Amino acid sequence: MTDLEVALEDMLAVERFDPPAEFTRRRSVEADLAAANADSEQFWADAARDLLTWEKPFTQVLDDSNPPFYTWFADGELNLSANCLDRHVAAGRGDRVAFHWRGEEGERRDVSYAQLLADTERLANGLRGLGVVAGDVVGIFLPMIPEVAAAMLACARIGAVHNVVFGGFAPSAVRERMEVSEAKVLITVDGARRKGRRAEVKAAVDAELGDLPALAHIVVVRGPGEHPGEVPMTPGRDIWYDELLAAADPHCPAVSLPAEHPLFILYSSGSTAKPKGILHTTAGYLLGATYTHRMVFDLDADTDVYWCSADVGWITGHSYIVYGPLSNGATSVMYEGAPDYPDRDIWWQLIEEYKVTVFYTAPTAIRTCIKWGPEYPGRHDLSSLRVLGTVGEPINPKAWLWYHLVIGGGRCPIVDTWWQTETGSVLISPLAGVTTTKPGSATRALPGISPALLGEDGAPVTEGTGILVITRPWPSMLRTLYKDDKRFVETYFSRFGPTTYVVGDAARLDADGYFWIIGRIDDVINVSGHRLSTAEVESAIVAHEAVAEAAVVAEPDEQTGQAIVAFVTLAGDRVGDASVEAELRDHVARRIGKLARPRRIIWADDLPKTRSGKIMRRLLRDVAAGRELGDVTTLRDPAVMAVIADRVRGARDDEE
Repeated sequence: MTDLEVALEDMLAVERFDPPAEFTRRRSVEADLAAANADSEQFWADAARDLLTWEKPFTQVLDDSNPPFYTWFADGELNLSANCLDRHVAAGRGDRVAFHWRGEEGERRDVSYAQLLADTERLANGLRGLGVVAGDVVGIFLPMIPEVAAAMLACARIGAVHNVVFGGFAPSAVRERMEVSEAKVLITVDGARRKGRRAEVKAAVDAELGDLPALAHIVVVRGPGEHPGEVPMTPGRDIWYDELLAAADPHCPAVSLPAEHPLFILYSSGSTAKPKGILHTTAGYLLGATYTHRMVFDLDADTDVYWCSADVGWITGHSYIVYGPLSNGATSVMYEGAPDYPDRDIWWQLIEEYKVTVFYTAPTAIRTCIKWGPEYPGRHDLSSLRVLGTVGEPINPKAWLWYHLVIGGGRCPIVDTWWQTETGSVLISPLAGVTTTKPGSATRALPGISPALLGEDGAPVTEGTGILVITRPWPSMLRTLYKDDKRFVETYFSRFGPTTYVVGDAARLDADGYFWIIGRIDDVINVSGHRLSTAEVESAIVAHEAVAEAAVVAEPDEQTGQAIVAFVTLAGDRVGDASVEAELRDHVARRIGKLARPRRIIWADDLPKTRSGKIMRRLLRDVAAGRELGDVTTLRDPAVMAVIADRVRGARDDEE
């Protein structure tokens, strides 16, 4: 065994880690904890006045008269774009770097707050010139380039509602999200790069979106790198981003908007095939992102260089790449490429080059780095790091320890954050330099947050396993599902009543009051921190002409947390083989995106169903994970599971 392996083995027996002795916290939290415990509404009101700049001060804090449709600071007005840009420029910090951007081929841009404000103002006026008014939806489908932040901020500046789609999704997924949100404008890119290859994004988008009745214009950014060939541009509908900005008035005053004005829709997979349009509003969301970014990471905007390695297309990117850091006036790193291109040390090279002090990434990325080996981070000086964070899924103790030793040098506190698209900001997390951590636990709630565990009967669980809920509203919570209040109530507030938010995760509460997140209680698969509904993936598979029926479940995976396993019944006399499997995986990639491709496909003559015809996915999850099946007498044909179990074993034998 290597010295590192010996150290990891020895430390696996250590259950608790006090804050590193050499770490000095810059921001006190004791007063916040005391204030939140005494009066959480007053705590949030004080934080809102302290952290945000208001055009019209609020007098009402929380309106809980119509649960679960809560509002915060409803009679106040502000502008999110002004909070993220104008106030910093006005304070003389316009020359501060907002983003150190690096392209995957080594291109560099340092975008200052003043430059980002200038682009945002011009784009906001350009959108107005295209007919966008407050309340209209603007779609954004861009790679990790600074223009994605300008697009979001321009929408917020004029009161448009942005709908960002993850750049890894297929154009058909973009179409669906533009169609259901009735987006008026889409901002996209001519082409995007990934690991040296270029995808012609605009051409692919045209093939899917051309006939959407509400979509009046497509704005096209010239992406980094070479631009081979002609880009299809429809006269009267399409316009180049740089030409739109050049023709626009350079000054666009930020519109004073009500605190509850809609800010963005972000589609998150649910337990049915139709994605959920999670709606966040302006002031409460911004307060949650600003406060948690500052407090969890112990951020000092004057001295820290911050890097969140997520994609802006997910809520982590919204809250902790764009809005939280910019509201706090921080300097961030934005990287366009993959963690192993041009080599597996690119992340560590960037940390060394930009002297990153706070690094926030996903456990699945850490596990991948472990697989590659410590020699890659070992090439670089990582001594600038002072805080490490994880997001997207629970982190297993071995990965936590590797992160702690290899990346943090044993001197950096790790904040294992738990939150959701729906929560808007981190709710449960250690506080850097304050909390004694336990590898694998998100530890305790942040100030002003009230999580609890309930049993199936709704009784409180004070120690042990239960259903994770939040018992009091918080400012950054989702307000509803876009155009679907009924589904909002049914999804989050029907099980235990309109004042108890049901997270959808099971968790364990230990004797110290620490939370350990176990996993989903619904049919959502978490692949590398990306939530995908089983029904959405099943719908994509069944859409293939060869498929009669499909059921999708998750199985544990060392690298991605969970992997997708599909049980597929083919139509007619079709025989499942490697070529059909490849077809199906490609089919899913085209309809949803590569991350939704099943890791394994098991051919099934029939699926386990109750007498009423409901597929028993619980049994499929058990067989995929190699667990005992237990009682199958409720099935219409109990013999089905024996056949499926044999095929799963055969597939495992083939893999070995």
